Amino acid sequence: MEITRIRALRGPNLWTRRTALEAIVRCTEDEDDLQRMPGFEARLRERFPAIGALRVPVGRASLAHLLELTAFAFQTEAGCPVTFSRTTPTVEPQTYQVVVEYTEEPVGRQAFADAVDLIRAILAGDAAFDLEGRIAALRALDEDIRPGPSTGSIIAAAVARGIPYRRLTSGSLVQFGWGCKQRRIWAAEVDSTSAVAESIAQDKDLCKRLMSAAGVPVPEGYPVESLEEAWVVAQKIGLPVVVKPQDGNQGKGVTVNVTTREHLEIAYRAAEEHGTVMVEKFLSGSDYRLLVVGNRLVAAARRDPPQVVGDGQHTVAELVEQVNADPRRGEGHATSLTRIRLDEIAKARLALQGLTPESIPEKGRRVILRNNANLSTGGTATDVTDDVHPAVAERAVTAARMVGLDICGVDVVCESVVKPLEAQGGGIVEVNAAPGLRMHLTPSFGHGRAVGEAIVDFLYPPGENGRIPVVAVTGTNGKTTTARLIAHLFKASGLCVGMTNTDGVYVDGRQIDSGDCSGPKSARNVLMHPDVEAAVFETARGGLLREGLGFDLCRVAVVTNIGSGDHLGLNYISTVEDLAVLKRVIVQNVEPGGYAVLNATDPNVARMAAASPAPVIFFSLDRNHPVLATHRAQGLRCVYVDDGSIVATEGAWRESIPLKQVPLTRQGTIPFQIENAMAAIAAAWGAGLHWEDIRAGLASFTSDTENAPGRFNILDYHGATLIADYGHNPDAMNALVKAVEAIPATRRVVVISGAGDRRDEDIRDQTRILGRAFDEAILYQDACQRGRADGEVLRLLREGLAGAPRTRQVEEIRGEFNAIDRALSGLQMGDLCLILVDQVEEALAYLRKRCQGASAVEMAAALA
Repeated sequence: MEITRIRALRGPNLWTRRTALEAIVRCTEDEDDLQRMPGFEARLRERFPAIGALRVPVGRASLAHLLELTAFAFQTEAGCPVTFSRTTPTVEPQTYQVVVEYTEEPVGRQAFADAVDLIRAILAGDAAFDLEGRIAALRALDEDIRPGPSTGSIIAAAVARGIPYRRLTSGSLVQFGWGCKQRRIWAAEVDSTSAVAESIAQDKDLCKRLMSAAGVPVPEGYPVESLEEAWVVAQKIGLPVVVKPQDGNQGKGVTVNVTTREHLEIAYRAAEEHGTVMVEKFLSGSDYRLLVVGNRLVAAARRDPPQVVGDGQHTVAELVEQVNADPRRGEGHATSLTRIRLDEIAKARLALQGLTPESIPEKGRRVILRNNANLSTGGTATDVTDDVHPAVAERAVTAARMVGLDICGVDVVCESVVKPLEAQGGGIVEVNAAPGLRMHLTPSFGHGRAVGEAIVDFLYPPGENGRIPVVAVTGTNGKTTTARLIAHLFKASGLCVGMTNTDGVYVDGRQIDSGDCSGPKSARNVLMHPDVEAAVFETARGGLLREGLGFDLCRVAVVTNIGSGDHLGLNYISTVEDLAVLKRVIVQNVEPGGYAVLNATDPNVARMAAASPAPVIFFSLDRNHPVLATHRAQGLRCVYVDDGSIVATEGAWRESIPLKQVPLTRQGTIPFQIENAMAAIAAAWGAGLHWEDIRAGLASFTSDTENAPGRFNILDYHGATLIADYGHNPDAMNALVKAVEAIPATRRVVVISGAGDRRDEDIRDQTRILGRAFDEAILYQDACQRGRADGEVLRLLREGLAGAPRTRQVEEIRGEFNAIDRALSGLQMGDLCLILVDQVEEALAYLRKRCQGASAVEMAAALA
């Protein structure tokens, strides 16, 4: 068994809407049929009983199928919430695509590696494989990198409301929403909380002074600089006291109910490890945590210190071990409770009770291990939300507002929260800028509170989901022009638009990245940009295969067409039908209330309507096409051409835009540009743009080198017509031939190269098609042959021209700019020259200069 590639699909993909690993697995002849490996499956299941049943609907089971189930079972045994896996044979013999869902990518990768190791160990007869140890390590890895309870509860609440999210780090920094509607949290701290408010919250002395000024009861206390000063302050305000860091969190270094000089010395040493020490009056009563979100109290819990109860048989240390055996207790904050620590502070607290860790307390005796009740030090929590007196809630909200915190954990010490603090000598002892939510989500006693939902409601009021309009465009041809036109229509509506395509990334018309940016990484970058109000993404097959989509849902999905020659034969996409299934992914992931925009005249595209969860807008040049006509008869949205206009209809409603008002189509003479315009109009309509903005945008968009570089750009060269285009497959050639045949010309010349990563027949087909329309052909070899031998692409192009009905003259040139110069040197007034560019930006810049009068010699000197 050989694993040749593992990909992480980080968004909706060919297989599932979930994140998943996709591995290419090659089996030997015996491994390709488990019946030829007698006893192996039984030995694997005996060693790892959690493996599920084989699912092989067609054909025989292979070792790859067992690998899938084993990798899946490793994750489920580690506690990962995964539900999907699949194994699919490829066109290559004994080779499979194994897909296994993951929730955290490093965990998924490790589970897959563990599965491979286990299978190989059993194949080798190695009984030493530590299955339990691997699962424990995997569980620990998952606990370490998955969002903690606080962050996880907020994420879950956002997902339930349809709000998209993205973890920006491996920790707790999370972005919700997209573009201008994004919000960010860091654990339970939100982006609207100022650094000033956070700094105030960390300064315990300043906090108390501010709260006191607002009439909030607080205990008397002061910062100190030495142990002697601490003792003086303790005597001044009266024992017992609390000793804690002035700037601290999670109960670190806090000691309460200090009653003696010796106890104070221990407490001082613990606190000074965390900075300046503060001594304040100890308030009697219980420790309560009140959670304020915005301007309201949403949860409250009584926190009890870590403790054990004697049984007359076990030592304190043994009783602590028994308590820590509770599966709810873990290290840090990954679990609902934290293990109790027998450290120096715990030993000092035991000494005050006349005990040591080796003491055996009598049955029923309550032994306190710490005076502070933080969950992070092993305490427990009891929900008391419903018991909080309105006056106590009001004081907590006032404290949070006085400090300036949007999300605030307010620590209160009092006998009970059922009556006002002033009536019982209670007070607020501390506020926390990033409060832990564990005690409210899964309290030790009582029921949990929906605090994650409260925080999400604070970030996004009801009815808002943090989404901006996202339009995804895919297809074989026309997708770049269509994406650019859609972005232009959004801009005409006054929106700041983020766009990705094969030319780069653009925000508000400014290019912020260059190169082929039609993949998911570029899409994610646009969705992080704080200015973007709408996004348009060209979605190419490569990115879909490599990582999946860069977003979870789109408002509108546009599929222009599905043609042959578009990288068929690569990555197991062997047929046009395979390609359609892949590109259908954007249609399957349209958000509620959105639309799928589909080409009615392309059967592979039209069939995608059945996979769309949203309504469909069909478009077609032929108003009587059966698919479109049926859709129109049902009163559904359609866009088509009728009597020289692009018409949009829905039921009895009708909108008409004359083609002469759409410069992109050159008075309606370029069919493929009319199709691009119809697709863009339908997308803008589906996204909810106003028709006056759509009309204005169409009228101001031209297919020049600025708006649509390399997409049927027309230039004048001394009376000859130059057309620069990036077409690179047979379908594009057919569309270009139809377009140029509509333009009068004395003589037609084509300049063309070919991409080496296409099939031989696809390269030949390009010139075979062009040979019907052009008198002369100049074939050039570009700089990158993409795996082809020197001259091989030129040979295939020349073979395509063999027997061409029109092309009589063929030349071969090395270098794109040399080929352009050769073509321009022979042009006369009235000629037409189609130049199929490879280096789009460089070639267009070169052509513009030549058209402005620069000679080939001058251009060569400039380039040198």
